[in-house]
Amino acid sequence: MKKLKILLAVFVTAFGFSLQSQAQEVGIRFGNMNNNNVAVDGILALGEFSRIHANVSFGGGGVGIDAIWHPLFRPVGNSDFMWYAGFGPSLFLGDPFVLGAAGEVGIEYPIRDVPITIGVDYRPVFVIVENTSFNGNGFGLNIRWRFGPNAS
Repeated sequence: MKKLKILLAVFVTAFGFSLQSQAQEVGIRFGNMNNNNVAVDGILALGEFSRIHANVSFGGGGVGIDAIWHPLFRPVGNSDFMWYAGFGPSLFLGDPFVLGAAGEVGIEYPIRDVPITIGVDYRPVFVIVENTSFNGNGFGLNIRWRFGPNAS
């Protein structure tokens, strides 16, 4: 358990330092991820149309960590809505230990007058370790605060 806490502290610290470098978003995600139901949610921009969507989730007897790369991040027509799709590792530090590959597709809306982004997504996970399985019930609601150069 001590190793789990150290790993989590290192991850959260590294993620926090990376958030200071560019325009970012930090908030909360509600929904099913790694058998947990709430997560600290964050976006790390890698460019105009690429980013990392990371979560640290709690609530199911362990800690889940997801880091989804969105190589596709595009506007929906001429609206303010943005859609995204991506993939990345999914990890659950608990009993049982779970390692898998997650996909994600979603849509979000950045509110113009306040620096808040609201989105919904679907995140299925193919579990590789400890028992091979497929978890297709990963729907979520994201509410994030935007900060940095392009916050509003």
